[in-house]
Amino acid sequence: MGQNILVLDLETKRTFDDTGSRSPESLGVTVVGVFDYLDMQYKVFREEDLGRLEERLASKPLLVGFNIERFDLPVLRPYFKIRLSDIPVLDILSEVTKALGHRVSLNSVAKATLGETKSGNGLDAIKYYEAGEWDKLEKYCLDDVRITKEIFEYGARHKEIFYLTKFDQAKARLPVQWEIEAPSLVNETQFKLF
Repeated sequence: MGQNILVLDLETKRTFDDTGSRSPESLGVTVVGVFDYLDMQYKVFREEDLGRLEERLASKPLLVGFNIERFDLPVLRPYFKIRLSDIPVLDILSEVTKALGHRVSLNSVAKATLGETKSGNGLDAIKYYEAGEWDKLEKYCLDDVRITKEIFEYGARHKEIFYLTKFDQAKARLPVQWEIEAPSLVNETQFKLF
C-alpha cells in the first residue's frame, strides 16, 4: 500500500465574472480529479459523486495541489460536512509564494520544471462543461493533476523545482522542503514532509 496522499485539482461551473462574486464557494464543482497514492490510480469525481470523495477525505490524506488553499478547498467547502481545514495540505503555490514573495502560474512551474505546459485553461473546462463534453473536461482536469503530481515528485526527488521569472522568462531554481523516502518493503515511492 502507498501513503495516504491525494494530488487534487478541480474544475468549476462558473467564473468569478459569471457569479459577480470573488467567493470561490459560489463557483460550483463540475469535476474533481485526484491521483491517489494509496492505490496509485487517477480518479475523477463528478459533482454527484462528491460523497465518495468526502469518504476518502475523512481519512485525512495529505492533499497536494497548486493553489488549493485559496481556491480548490474553498470551492469544495459547501459540498462537505467534514472540516477541510483539519486535513493536511501541501499547496505548491503557497510554498512558491512564501519563498518568492509573489505568485507564479502552474504553467510557469510546469514549463521550467518538466519542460511541458498545461493542455488548456480553466475557461476551456467551463466550455467543455457547458457543451456537455465530459470526456474532454475530465481529461483536462486529470492532465492538471498529472502535472501537479509530477512537479510534487520532482521536488521530492531533487529537493528543488523551477519556475519562469516574470520579466525575462528565465528559468530560476527554487529549493523545496519535501523529500522522497527510500522505498520500504513495498515497491512504491513514499513521501514525507518535514
